[in-house]
Amino acid sequence: MRKVGFIVNPIAGMGGAVGLKGTDGEEILEKAIKLGAERVSLRRAEEFLRALGAVSQAIEFWTCPESMGEEAFLRAGVRCTVIPGRRGKTGAEDTKQAARYMLEQNLDIIVFCGGDGTARDILDSVDMKIPVLGVPSGVKMQSGVFAVTPRAAAELLIKYLWDEVPLKEAEVADVDEEAFREGRLSARLYGYLLTPYEPEYLQGMKTPTPVRDDVEENKEALARWVVDNMQDGVIYILGPGSTVKTIMETLGLEGTLLGVDLVANKKLIGRDVGEREILEAIKGRKACVIVSPIGRQGFIFGRGNQQISGRVLRAVGKENVLVISTREKLEGLEVLRIDTGDPEVDRLFRGGLKVLVDYGVFRMMVVK
Repeated sequence: MRKVGFIVNPIAGMGGAVGLKGTDGEEILEKAIKLGAERVSLRRAEEFLRALGAVSQAIEFWTCPESMGEEAFLRAGVRCTVIPGRRGKTGAEDTKQAARYMLEQNLDIIVFCGGDGTARDILDSVDMKIPVLGVPSGVKMQSGVFAVTPRAAAELLIKYLWDEVPLKEAEVADVDEEAFREGRLSARLYGYLLTPYEPEYLQGMKTPTPVRDDVEENKEALARWVVDNMQDGVIYILGPGSTVKTIMETLGLEGTLLGVDLVANKKLIGRDVGEREILEAIKGRKACVIVSPIGRQGFIFGRGNQQISGRVLRAVGKENVLVISTREKLEGLEVLRIDTGDPEVDRLFRGGLKVLVDYGVFRMMVVK
């Protein structure tokens, strides 16, 4: 029997769809709950466990009490051993204690369900003494320790346990969440974790768009084309990132860098909105989503823009989604990725998708 530790951060990702960009801190968590935030990590943990299929019977799982793991196993119908730990309300220290306990049990690997903050807590506890794999459940997830989807995490775990893939040092990012909420991306390399390595299944650490004259000119050309082709009466849903923000600057509007904005008739009608506000704004209206892929990772949905949820994409339709990218960013990507948490929506987008790379110039990319 292979022995696997499994830790769930029960509040990870709850701030995404409601536009809070994370759930660090009691005040932010309470606000997320009041806004109707859903328990993302429980759903993602269950999806991961179910994706293991019959192989789960050949794995001895060790997990935490209640919402930190046990609940997901009960929902998925997978056997597990529950380790000592706090029941009820938990925090970062409980994650660290669980990781240290699992390290002492000589398990084969620790799998965790959370975001960058959870990755940092586990790194603080185990360093590189045991392999670690992340099931993506947070908001930003800029670290390279995460699989691209919960299902990919399950497949990668199986490959590792049966000696089909090697280990590599994967970067763990430290993102200042308070600055992130204020529209400033402050990130640094926090450290490394040993992670099963298979490029198809594992995401890389996010890389920023370089500040160079030719790149800036490319972004301006993209923005001009978008503005020149905007239609009256259409609600434009503009995702985060400097490439899309250039559209707002071209319009002379004060948008957000790391949030989602709404524009109609070239006027700002919603700034830093959540899923609920988007759905209310587009009800009975034609809408268009404009996003740019994340550098090195290639995600167009599911990382840092959970406000543009599966429900929003269903309402808008694939034909009304415009992906824009500088040529340089796209040259570093073999494929684009999507991970909304809605399998049907993800399947809808998989295949070929046109990407605007310059004024009126498109390039076809594969979406996985």
